[in-house]
Amino acid sequence: MQPIIYDFTYDARARELMTLSTDAAPHGFGALPARPGKIIAIHLSYASRADQRGRRPAAPSYFFKPSSSVAASGGTIERPAGTELLAFEGEIALVIGTPARRVPLADAWDHVAWVTASNDFGLYDLRANDKGSNVRSKGGDGFTPIGPSLLDAATLNPGDLRLRTWVNGELAQDDTTAGLIFPLPQLVADLSQHFTLETGDVILTGTPAGSSVVVPGDVVEVEVSGSGSSTGRLRTTVTQGAASFDPALGSLPAVDDLQRAEAWGSPEAAGLSGSGVPADTGASATAEPASAETPVPAGTGVTPDLREKLLRVPVAGLSAQLRKRGLNNVTIDGVRPMHPGTKIVGTAKTLRFVPGREDLFQSHGGGYNAQKRAFDAVGEGEVIVIEARGETGSGTLGDVLALRAQARGAAGIVTDGGVRDYDTVAEVGIPVFSAGPHPAVLGRKHVPWEHDVTIGCGGTTVQPGDIIVGDGDGVIVIPPALADEVVDAALAQEDEDAYVAQQVRAGHPVDGLFPMNAEWRARYDAWRRKN
Repeated sequence: MQPIIYDFTYDARARELMTLSTDAAPHGFGALPARPGKIIAIHLSYASRADQRGRRPAAPSYFFKPSSSVAASGGTIERPAGTELLAFEGEIALVIGTPARRVPLADAWDHVAWVTASNDFGLYDLRANDKGSNVRSKGGDGFTPIGPSLLDAATLNPGDLRLRTWVNGELAQDDTTAGLIFPLPQLVADLSQHFTLETGDVILTGTPAGSSVVVPGDVVEVEVSGSGSSTGRLRTTVTQGAASFDPALGSLPAVDDLQRAEAWGSPEAAGLSGSGVPADTGASATAEPASAETPVPAGTGVTPDLREKLLRVPVAGLSAQLRKRGLNNVTIDGVRPMHPGTKIVGTAKTLRFVPGREDLFQSHGGGYNAQKRAFDAVGEGEVIVIEARGETGSGTLGDVLALRAQARGAAGIVTDGGVRDYDTVAEVGIPVFSAGPHPAVLGRKHVPWEHDVTIGCGGTTVQPGDIIVGDGDGVIVIPPALADEVVDAALAQEDEDAYVAQQVRAGHPVDGLFPMNAEWRARYDAWRRKN
């Protein structure tokens, strides 16, 4: 199906728009028939982007962009001299058709005339001094390309639109409105509570994960599609500007590793280790105001019911069920509980050490390093899992960090390295599984490098959010998607094993009983029904 492109000569809503303004902006108005009165953008709206940032907003928060930032498809965007962090954000744009003031959610979509593609470019070098308003970082000429065509909103399902972004022909973003935290009609209804949305106003509805930095020469393309229609690709080429900012007039561009990590999308993409990036409190140089944020709940992969079941079933039983499902490499080898009889259940909070190197320890080992940040950020019900490469010649934590984890409500600590202050850590009482004691400090064998990444611990891959269960037999890693199935099967197997043990104690031979043949299976099923 071809894009629905309006002939503005005959469309009544378009004629109304065309009477609003005849002014010409330096970059035109993209696919819009006239200058929009307001451009309202949302800070965080896609779950993929919020999870990437590590914070979920409890309610939408917004900022304004000037209409002079609108540009047409096929145009250019200038990266100012002296800056480095120009980032694209492919977005779905809504164009208001009929004014909306205090409209109910059920009627909100009726006030949207068109849907189109947009790119909410931002210059992270200028974020620090605007603290959420984004006036300078996102208000530049050409920073809001829109188009190339408009889709009739009445023909579209707002919950089933697809957004894709390409950089130099390679797909960088691909998400749908099913992944929104706040549905599109909600944004219209919410904004209309506070002011009138007028004909021609534009709402930029947020970007999914995948936003990153572009450099001069890069070509960015954005497309929105749904119900068989497509806007076509909104194309923008990045150019290098020659003009610089005058220090006598206002704040100058400034970047740090936090801005680099957020602009690129991750510390790794920015060429950083991740451990040198300070924790983002949302209070200083972030684009999203802290008041609109709530942290992603820790330990959400283990419900109270699941936790109770996991506490009852032994690790050996879980291992057997995972093996039946083709998962053999799920045990963290070489670790033992500090306290005999300890049971540990929680979701993984990962921390990675790399082999010791003096220059790297000097740059990453001191101060508020990745190790300290991980222990400061661990949530209730989480298990700190440390990759130490099985190197036991140094401690990977001590009594102070054990106390911090306990105070934060952590479910325990697992490390395939050593523990210093071993006796004192034991007195703290938090469950710890380790390779044993060692008196040496961190810098002897390890450099704290990064946290909240996929790691290898005891020969097993562990991802943040994996479910960790440990007992006297060892520690096992359960993919969250399999947890309920595996624990229920393991509990059922425990009942069967208890019956078999009862029969063996009564003098029955194991032949035909373990495993059960048809006769014993029938007896067991009858016993189950009775008991």
